[in-house]
Amino acid sequence: MHSVASWYAFGGVYSASKAALWSATNSLRIELAPMGVHVTGVHMGYVDTRMAAHAEGPKMLPTQLVTTVYDAVEAGEYEVLADELTQGVKAALSGPVEALYPDLRGTNA
Repeated sequence: MHSVASWYAFGGVYSASKAALWSATNSLRIELAPMGVHVTGVHMGYVDTRMAAHAEGPKMLPTQLVTTVYDAVEAGEYEVLADELTQGVKAALSGPVEALYPDLRGTNA
């Protein structure tokens, strides 16, 4: 289970660990495919659980996430982008970093 934090830095170790998990998942997928093991990575924003109780904005219902994941695994997909937030952030990765992090515009950091 990844999260949108695989590609978007919310800060600190959490985002870094999710990015590392994404990389590890890609490596495992390549290593295990010749043995017939299919690896599916799951990325999502907030899911309506106690862990996300503090978060504002849209949240997926856990049942929605589970259904989306089962459907993807059954279809043989390698990656699940479970919500619009996650889809948008992944699409933005090919653009300039300032597009993903608008607060960087105009800084000389």
